Amino acid sequence: MLTNFFQFALVTFTSVLFIVDPIAIVPTYLVITQGQDTAQRRNTAVRACIAAALLMITFAAAGRAIFGLFGITMPAFRIAGGLILWVVAMDMLHGNRTTQEGDPEIVEGRAKDDVAITPLAMPMLAGPGAISTVMVLSGQAKTSAQSIAVYGSIILACLIAWITLRVAETLVLRMGATGIRVLTRIMGLLLAAIAVQFVITGVLEAWRT
Repeated sequence: MLTNFFQFALVTFTSVLFIVDPIAIVPTYLVITQGQDTAQRRNTAVRACIAAALLMITFAAAGRAIFGLFGITMPAFRIAGGLILWVVAMDMLHGNRTTQEGDPEIVEGRAKDDVAITPLAMPMLAGPGAISTVMVLSGQAKTSAQSIAVYGSIILACLIAWITLRVAETLVLRMGATGIRVLTRIMGLLLAAIAVQFVITGVLEAWRT
């Protein structure tokens, strides 16, 4: 049972971290906060990561209730979540994030004075892919320990996102745009495998029922 828990916790954490993908949003983050000084940027990063964590935790906690309200079965939502992750993963394999934030969000971010909640927290950090992922993972949790692993993974992923945004300028200087795109592609490859597993598990569960 301990092995199963650690496997679940590892898959949960990597799924949430890869779909949030904080390194990939660094260039856009620097663009939409270019009018802010260092202290303002750090404040924006803190509020954005807290908002993203609260948003994902809320949907993770309300997942089962939402499924019941609309009569959606867990296998159906797992398949749908897997397909969403697949689309996001394919986008990441091309070194892009157009499914998370597109040109309209970037243009809006440049024009806004406060970008912490939108577009930084939603949809850049906690977009549809992240929300569907945490709902699926929360629905998979069969014990209290697994539920804690889901919420802990969300908090840890957002903590990593906050650290990443704090050192955004240094990351760009050291990794460059090419390095960030390469890392995004690697995360996209792993996310694609997770997406396929979601779909396979959902299909098998639907077949058994």
